[in-house]
Amino acid sequence: MTEDAAHKRTFAAGDWYAVVGEHVTALVPADARARVAGLWDLADGGASFEAVLDGLLVDGLSTLSGFALVGHGARTRVVVRGDVTASFRTPNGDVDIADEPGALWVERTLDGVTSGRLSVGGAVDGSDLALVTGVARASAVQFGEVAAPAPADTEPVETAPEVAPVEAPAPAPVVPAVAEPTPEPTPEPTPEPEPVASEPLTFGDPDADDPTPTGEQPAVTDEAASAPDDHDGQTTVGAPLEDFVRPQIGLPGQELAPAVVAHPVAKLIFSTGEVLDVDRVILVGRAPEARRFASSDQPHLVTVSSPNHEISSTHLEIRPGAGADHGMAVVTDMGSTNGTVLVQPGLPPEDLQAGIAVSLIPGAILDLGDGVTIQTTNP
Repeated sequence: MTEDAAHKRTFAAGDWYAVVGEHVTALVPADARARVAGLWDLADGGASFEAVLDGLLVDGLSTLSGFALVGHGARTRVVVRGDVTASFRTPNGDVDIADEPGALWVERTLDGVTSGRLSVGGAVDGSDLALVTGVARASAVQFGEVAAPAPADTEPVETAPEVAPVEAPAPAPVVPAVAEPTPEPTPEPTPEPEPVASEPLTFGDPDADDPTPTGEQPAVTDEAASAPDDHDGQTTVGAPLEDFVRPQIGLPGQELAPAVVAHPVAKLIFSTGEVLDVDRVILVGRAPEARRFASSDQPHLVTVSSPNHEISSTHLEIRPGAGADHGMAVVTDMGSTNGTVLVQPGLPPEDLQAGIAVSLIPGAILDLGDGVTIQTTNP
C-alpha cells in the first residue's frame, strides 16, 4: 500500500478495538482488551509486522477468537482469523480475504494496494470517523480513499443568446412644490400642581432614652440591612456550587494549577479528527459546561457525539498539571455516568475514579464510550 493511502484512515464505531500505528493496523475483539495496551505500545514504537504479530499471540492463540493484522509498506501483508473480512483494491482487481474452515488463519501478501477495509461480521456501515494513529472502539477500518462514482453524462443545456440592453430615456426632472409654512400652535399654560400636605415626622417622646421616629417609616429587617447595595444595576453573585469545585491537582497542599499556561504540555488527538494543544483546561462531553472560571481563562469546550448516551454532558477534564505533575497533562473524570477507561503505554487498562486527577504519559489512550477515544502525545 502506498504511503499516502496508508495514512488516510477512517473507522466505524463498534465493540472491537482498532489499534492503528504508522506501519501496522490491528483489529481485535472486545474480549482481547488486555492485549490492547501492549499492541499499542508496539505499534506506536514503530515495531515491524512480525513483532506486532508476536505481541498479539503472546497470551496464546486458543483464547483469541479472531483478529486482523495489516502491515503497510511497499507490499501489504494481511493475516485474518475468525469473523473478520479484509477487502483490498489493487491494479489487478478487488481482493477479498476471509477465514477458511480448518485453518489457523489466512495470510496473504498483496502488491499495489490503493485502498482497503477491515470489517467485523460483514459490517457495511459507513466509516466516517477520522483516525490518524491510536486506539478506537470500531467495527470497521478503512484505508485510503474509496473512488467516487463518475458523474453521469448530461445533455448540454442550450442558452439563449445574449441581448444587448436598451437604455431607457432619462426621466424629466421633477420640481418639488414649495409648501407654505404651518403656523406654530400657541402653547397652553401648564397649571401649577396643588401642594400636598405632608404629615410631619415626629420622634416619639422627647423625654425617652431612644427617640425612634414614629412617622410612617418601613421597618428595616436584618436581611435587608446585610444585603449588598445593588443600586448600580450590577448582578450579585450567589454562593459557589460545591459540586463544580475544580479538583486539586498534584500533591496535597500545593497551589491549584493555572487555567492557562504559556507553552502546551501535551497534544490531544480525538478519534473525531480534532487535534488540540493542552495549554489550558479542556472540558469534553456531550454538552460540556464551564463553571467557576474567570472570563480571562475560559476553558476549551469539546463537544462529542454520543448516540447511545454513554458519554456524560461534562464527562472529563484535561488540564496542565501543577506541583509533581508540572509539565504534564492530567485528566479527571467529572463524575460521568459510565466512567472513563485509561490505557497507559505498558500498563493494563484502568477505570478512572471520579474527581481523582491522573497524569497522562505520552501515548495514553482515553476511552469515553460510543467509539470516542482521545490519544495523548508530546506537544
